[in-house]
Amino acid sequence: MSNYENYSTTADNYDSTREAFGYEVILGMLCAAPGALHEQALLDAGCGTGNYSAALAPFVGRIEAVDVNEQMLAVARGKFTNRTAGARVNIQLASIDALPLESASADAAMLNQVLHHLPVQARWAAHARVFHELARVLRSGGLLSINTCSQEQLTSGFWHYHLAPQASAEIQRRHPSLEVLESLLHAAGFTIKARIVPTSGVIQGAAYGNVRGPLQAEWREGDSFWALCEPRELEAAQARVRQLDAAGELEAYAAEHDRHRPSIGQTTFMFAQKR
Repeated sequence: MSNYENYSTTADNYDSTREAFGYEVILGMLCAAPGALHEQALLDAGCGTGNYSAALAPFVGRIEAVDVNEQMLAVARGKFTNRTAGARVNIQLASIDALPLESASADAAMLNQVLHHLPVQARWAAHARVFHELARVLRSGGLLSINTCSQEQLTSGFWHYHLAPQASAEIQRRHPSLEVLESLLHAAGFTIKARIVPTSGVIQGAAYGNVRGPLQAEWREGDSFWALCEPRELEAAQARVRQLDAAGELEAYAAEHDRHRPSIGQTTFMFAQKR
């Protein structure tokens, strides 16, 4: 559903710098969802290349995985080629505000780094539609996990965002604050249960430490932040990386702009329960 990233061209490289960061946190949530864990129906809304579905499929009864990009889904399907896994994961091309699921058919749902791809509308109307649609397909008492970034995390949790200030401002604009999300969820029929901030890892895994990554297209394609850069800003960011590297200061630059990340994390998991 992204209205700024072309995942048809980035899908093949996406997994080279992305993993199912924090899936253990979601697994913990599922233990509190209705029904036995191994019988639960889990919705992966905006599943992308299926990393989170792949990580959680061994634990639940079945997964309904939906996304609007066919190339991302093609990569996802490749992760469920054996008969057992394929039977438990149903991958469909669909929008998360018009899900191809019956009402009250899922025990739990998850949104992983999806919400900033929705259109920014007055009163966050697109986000409200998605939350009402998720409430429709969840059973009473069903749980929703939202994996998103707080404004503080966007400001201080990613060292390379400082290289492109205009794109940084835009990614912040596209993220509703956690307080706004809670208000929208409450209006859609949810009760907020918890916020959890994992601080022991990063979204991009080991690739995050590649300080020359901004110079590499494959590295940038793992973070849609770079799709928000105008060509001139990207050129300036890359020139800055080369300048710092030539001066022997690149590692110090990354460390300085990453100093808050170990305490604030890069992402927040918000858990809500359908009333």
